[in-house]
Amino acid sequence: FLSVTEDLVRRRAEHNNCEIFSLEEISLHQQEIEKLEYLDKWCRDLKILYLQNNLIPKIENVGKLKKLEYLNVALNNIERIENLEGCEELKKLDLTANFIGELSSIEALKYNIHLKELFLVGNPCTEFEGYRQFVVATLHQLKCLDSKEIERSERIQALQNYPEVKQKIREQEQAYLLKRAREKEEAQRRMQERKDKKQKQMESNIGFDSSDSLQNKENHQAEGDGEQETWSRVDDDEEDRRFWEEPTPYTPESRLETHRYIEEKRRAKDNIRESKKREKPLQTLVTAEGKVLNVNVPKLHFSLKDDEENNQIILDLAVYRHLDTSLLDVDVQPTYIRVLVKGKPFQFVLPEEVKPDSSSAKRSQTTGHLVVTMPKAKEIILAKQKVSTSIKHSDCNTLQKNARSGQAEKLEVDPSKYSFPDVTKIIQEKERIGQGPIRLQPEKVTETKKSYVDFENNEDV
Repeated sequence: FLSVTEDLVRRRAEHNNCEIFSLEEISLHQQEIEKLEYLDKWCRDLKILYLQNNLIPKIENVGKLKKLEYLNVALNNIERIENLEGCEELKKLDLTANFIGELSSIEALKYNIHLKELFLVGNPCTEFEGYRQFVVATLHQLKCLDSKEIERSERIQALQNYPEVKQKIREQEQAYLLKRAREKEEAQRRMQERKDKKQKQMESNIGFDSSDSLQNKENHQAEGDGEQETWSRVDDDEEDRRFWEEPTPYTPESRLETHRYIEEKRRAKDNIRESKKREKPLQTLVTAEGKVLNVNVPKLHFSLKDDEENNQIILDLAVYRHLDTSLLDVDVQPTYIRVLVKGKPFQFVLPEEVKPDSSSAKRSQTTGHLVVTMPKAKEIILAKQKVSTSIKHSDCNTLQKNARSGQAEKLEVDPSKYSFPDVTKIIQEKERIGQGPIRLQPEKVTETKKSYVDFENNEDV
C-alpha cells in the first residue's frame, strides 16, 4: 500500500520553501494514498489538510494536530468517524462520498466543540430514515449539515424525537453492517477467483513455452513471436472487457480492486515498453568495414555551408528551441560530426577533413539552432600582393611629393610597419597561419626596387 512519505509532503510544501515543520496548509489529494500516517509528527502546525480522492480506509494519525481547522477526506474508503477527539480547533469536516454506514460513530464528534460544518453527502448513512434529525440532535454545536443551515426550530424538534430516531438508526445500522459483512465475503471470494485464474494462466503459458521449445522452436521464433503477441493482446482486451462490464456493488473493496487492476495494467504496459526498448537494436553508425554512415534519427532539418572565405565548414542543426543544451552532445571528428539529441544520434560525413580541436559549437539565441563551426585541415595560403602593391604605390606617391617639396623623408621598407590607416580595413584581419601538423607560413611578398622609376638608392636612409 501507498502511505504518506516525507518526500511527497516536501514536494507539496513548495509554497512554504519545502519546510514541513511550520506548514499550515497542505494538499495531498489524488495521490493514491492507502494509509494515513506521520502527518501528526511532521506537521504539528497544520490548519488545513486536503486528502480527497485517495484510498484511505480509516481516519488515523491526525489526533495530535491541535490547530487543525479544516479536514477534507472526501472520496475515500472511510467507514466510520473516529480518532478526531484531539483536533480541538476543528471547525469543518468533509466526509463526502465515503462508505460511512455506522452513523452512531458521529457521537465521537461531540468533543469537537468548535465544529460548525459537517458534510456526509454520498454516504450510505444519509439514506437512513431519520438521518438528519439524528445528526442535528447528537451534535449540538453544528450550524450547517450537508450545506444546509440548521435552524433552531429544527433542532428543538429533533431533540424531542431523539429516543425514537436513535432506535430506528440503530436498527438500520445493524442491517447495513450485516450487508457489509456479506459484501466483504463476496469481495474476498472474487479476489481468490482472480488469483486462481491468473495462476492457471501462468502455468498454461509455462507449459506452452516448454512444449513449444521441444517441438519447433526455430520456426516459432521466426513466425510465432508476432502471433503470440497478437493472442496476448486479444486475451488482454477480452479480460478488460469482462472486468469493466461485470456488474459489481460500489464498495471499498471494489474501489480498491479497480485501482489495483488499473495499476497492474499500467505496470504491464511499462514492462512491455521497457523490454521493447531493451530489445531494440542499436543504430549502426559505423559499419564493420569502418565506413561512417549518414544518420538522422531525431529527424531534424540541417544545412551544411562551405565558408571558403574563412576556410571552414558550418553545420546548422535545427534542434528544438526549448530543448535544454545539457541534452545535446557534440562530437567532431576529422571526417564526420556526431550530435546526440536526447540520446538520438545525428551523424554526417563531412566533404573535407576538419580540425576537431579548433571547432566550436554554439546555440542561436533566436532560433535555438545548434551552429557548429569546423575549420578545414587543409590550409589555403592567402596571397598578399594586392595589399603590398597598394602600399608600394602610396610609398611612391609620397616620395614624389617629398622630392618636389625638397624635404627628406624616411622610407619604411617593411610593409608590415607601414602606419598609414586603411579606411577600408579598420578591423584588422588575423593573419591565418597553419595549425596542422605542417606549419604553413604565408610568404611575404617583396617587390624589387627596380620596378619604380625615379628611385634613387641611398644607403644612409
